[in-house]
Amino acid sequence: MFGRAQRKSDNTKYYEILGVPKTASQDELKKAYRRAAIKNHPDKGGDPEKFKELAQAYEVLSDPEKREIYDQYGEDALKEGMGGGSASHNPFDIFEQFFGGGSFGGGGSSRGHRQRKGEEVVHSLKVSLEDLYNGTSKKLSLSRNVLCPKCKGKGSKSGASGRCFGCQGSGVRTVTRQIGLGMIQQMQHVCPECRGSGEVISDKDKCPNCKGNKVVQEKKVLEVHVEKGMQHGQKIVFQGEADEAPDTVTGDIVIVLQVKEHPKFKRKYDDLYIDHTLSLTEALCGFQFTLIHLDGRQLLIKSNPGEVIKPGQYKAIDDEGMPHHGRPFMKGRLYVQFNVELPDSGMLSLDQCRALEKILPRRPGSSQLSDAALQNCEETTMYDVDIEVEMRRRRLEQQQQEAYDEDEDAAPRVQCAQQ
Repeated sequence: MFGRAQRKSDNTKYYEILGVPKTASQDELKKAYRRAAIKNHPDKGGDPEKFKELAQAYEVLSDPEKREIYDQYGEDALKEGMGGGSASHNPFDIFEQFFGGGSFGGGGSSRGHRQRKGEEVVHSLKVSLEDLYNGTSKKLSLSRNVLCPKCKGKGSKSGASGRCFGCQGSGVRTVTRQIGLGMIQQMQHVCPECRGSGEVISDKDKCPNCKGNKVVQEKKVLEVHVEKGMQHGQKIVFQGEADEAPDTVTGDIVIVLQVKEHPKFKRKYDDLYIDHTLSLTEALCGFQFTLIHLDGRQLLIKSNPGEVIKPGQYKAIDDEGMPHHGRPFMKGRLYVQFNVELPDSGMLSLDQCRALEKILPRRPGSSQLSDAALQNCEETTMYDVDIEVEMRRRRLEQQQQEAYDEDEDAAPRVQCAQQ
C-alpha cells in the first residue's frame, strides 16, 4: 500500500473534464456530467473519446473513497491499485446507470438507451397537371427493413449479445495518424467488426430467420393522396414508415411530387397559361374556339365584337386557374397569349390592296416618297431566305477562311539568294 510519503501528482484533470471546481458537491457533479454526457454522446454526433473521459471522471469523483485518493495523489494512484482499481468500466454502462436505463428512449437491453432517429427515405412520384388540378390517390409499392419478428430484433436465438471488443461497444473506431511535423489527424469510422452496433453475436446463436442481421425485408404499399393545388416538389410525409432498425426511432418516408410537362397548359404558382394562334382574319374580324380544361370541361373563348387582337397580347379569365392548396374552392386565373399568323406568301391584286387600304389605318407619312427622291435612289430586289441556312453557310465560310489564314502563316518564306 501507499504510505504518507506518496508523491502528489496532477489532481485537477477530472474536475476540468467535467467543468466543475474541486469543491463541487455531488449534485453539482451529477448536473455537470449529465449536461456534458448528453452533449458528447456518440449517438448525438459527439466525440467518443470525450464521452469516455467524462464517464471516467464522473466514476472517480462520484465515489467518495476514490475522490479522496484522487484529490491527494492524483490519477496515478488509482491506476496503481489504491481505491479498488482504476476507472475502466464501459462508458455506456455508466451512462445507462446514471439515466436509469435509456435517456434516448431505449428498452431493457444493455444498449437500449442508444436510440437514434432513423434516416428519411425519399421517393419521387410523377404526377400530371390534371392530377394536381383534380386531386387523386396513387399507390406506391416499396420494400423496407423491419425488425425480425422471430427474434424481435435481437439477432440471436437467446436474445443476448456480447460487447464488441474492436470498438469497446461504442460502434466507432478512432484512427490517429501523423500528417506532418507536430500535426496529428484523428478520424472516426464505423467499426467493421460490429458494423456500428457495438455488439457481436456468435454464429451458433444467430437467429435463423434474419441470420443475425436483426431485420428482414417486407413489401409495403403506400396510398399517396395528392390534394388539389399541390405544387411541383411538394413533400408528402409518412411518419415512421421508413426502415426499422434496433435501438432506432423509425424514420419517415418522404414522397416528393414531380410534375410531368403538359402539352398545352403551363403553370406559374396558382395561374395557368396557354398559347393560341389566330389567323390574320380572326385577329382582325373576331374569333371563337373551345378549350378542353384539365377537368374535362369545354370552355368557349371568344373575342368581343369589333375587337382587334395584337400579336403577343394576353387575355385573362378569372377562376379558371389552379385550385389553391388547402382552399380548393378558390382558383387562380387562366391567361391566354395570342399569336397572329400572317397569310402564306403570295400576291395580292391591286384591287385587293386598295380595298384593304380603305379598312386598315393609313400608311405612315415616311413611307410616301416624292418623285424627286425616287430619282436619287438605286432600286433593289429582295428574295426569300431561310435565315438558319444562311447563318450555317456564313459560319462555314468563316471557318474555311480562318483555316486558310493559318496555313498561310505556317508556310515558310523563301528568300532569293544573293549573287
